[in-house]
Amino acid sequence: MPLYEHVFLARQDVSAQQVETLVEQFKGLIEGAGGSVGKIETWGLRSLAYRIKKNRKAHYTLMNITAPHAAVAEMERQMGLSEDVLRFMTFKVDELDEEPSAMMQKRDRDDRRGGGRGDRGDRGDRGERSGGGRPPRRGEEE
Repeated sequence: MPLYEHVFLARQDVSAQQVETLVEQFKGLIEGAGGSVGKIETWGLRSLAYRIKKNRKAHYTLMNITAPHAAVAEMERQMGLSEDVLRFMTFKVDELDEEPSAMMQKRDRDDRRGGGRGDRGDRGDRGERSGGGRPPRRGEEE
């Protein structure tokens, strides 16, 4: 059976519980047609590069699917009819990756780092500064 990676974006004003309900609905559709859904990753509420249907953010979800083409086509048709799904994209792949995706690895790296951008360390490499960083005026001592 063909292997697919499927990503869909749900509206920002639906709850995480409603996104899980959508995932279960689409998973049931695939399994009812003789396929199976492997890994499901919820990437969370993320900002969009541009507005889609008046939404600035969306809930991102990745699904690894093993199913006949007809099942995936029916799932895409149902997503197109759903008002909660903004966009979706399905890729046919040669093999499914069971490791965490790049999005999940990035989130893990950010969590390990600690403070994110606000944590700058002690700034010991700046050297001594005096006078507020401005050059001395005429008649002023250095």
